[in-house]
Amino acid sequence: MKVLMFGRGTIATLYGWALEKAGHQVDFYVRPGRSATLGSTVDLRIRDGRVRRGAPVDHRWPITLREELAAGHDYDLIVLSVNHDQLDEAVDFLSTRVGDASVLMFGNVWAEPSAVVSRLPADQVVWGFPGGGGGFTGSTLRGGVVKNIFMGFCEGSNRTERYQAVRALFQDAGFSVSEQPDFRTWLWIHFIMDAGLLTQGLAVGGQARLVASRKAVKQSVLLVREMIPLVKARGGTPGGGAALLTRVPAGLLGFLLHRLLAGKNLYSFIMEEVERAGHMTREGAGLYARDVLAEARRIGFPLPRLAALETVFAA
Repeated sequence: MKVLMFGRGTIATLYGWALEKAGHQVDFYVRPGRSATLGSTVDLRIRDGRVRRGAPVDHRWPITLREELAAGHDYDLIVLSVNHDQLDEAVDFLSTRVGDASVLMFGNVWAEPSAVVSRLPADQVVWGFPGGGGGFTGSTLRGGVVKNIFMGFCEGSNRTERYQAVRALFQDAGFSVSEQPDFRTWLWIHFIMDAGLLTQGLAVGGQARLVASRKAVKQSVLLVREMIPLVKARGGTPGGGAALLTRVPAGLLGFLLHRLLAGKNLYSFIMEEVERAGHMTREGAGLYARDVLAEARRIGFPLPRLAALETVFAA
């Protein structure tokens, strides 16, 4: 398959490398002028969770950057994985250049998914979510991927050949695919979980301090618990996982989450690399809480715990 990764960000690079290694042609679209800045290689210092315990990868990878995308291109798949606040601009750009390619929406979304992709052909849109992270320092990428990715359906998104082709693409590359029938709600739940963890991380002075404190992790659970009814108020249908977050004692959930985050495992390694790359700043990490709180206020839904921390994440 001929694949275009939109941007040369962390997720695009991690999965672009994995797909190229599986035999596919992978290019990166970047803004005009960025090729000279970014260079033609990436130094990978990552862990590959498709292999047990996350095998280390230390490799200089030559990449192909392109600064133009004509409407008549021959890409089979465009992978769009950008920050949620950059989606409108990216979708607007692709709306006149998508051609016959499938478009994999591969990242966080807090807006109404159907509205986000309304300028793209609905039957060409496929929804997914990565299981990786990290960050760049210059041309060096540190981070990793876990074995699992998520896929599912949002209203009119493609459920047939295009969806199946994207699913097979990742499976053939060694990833497991966890399918979520209500991906709209799943995306929103994931977003508020990020908001809870990132906000509490800012409150205690960083991710390292968060994972070192069972009490702080418990507070992040309480933040997420407060936000779950907001998802329902927006029209989402929180399922079994959300029910566990609301019914299981916060202390127990905090204990279990603390063990995961503080342990020496691939998940904690990825989070450490995200923070090392400087993505845990008030501007970046605080955006999640700011957007959640703005939506809650727009519809008149109280979030007192989150609002009490506004000075921590305000722009």
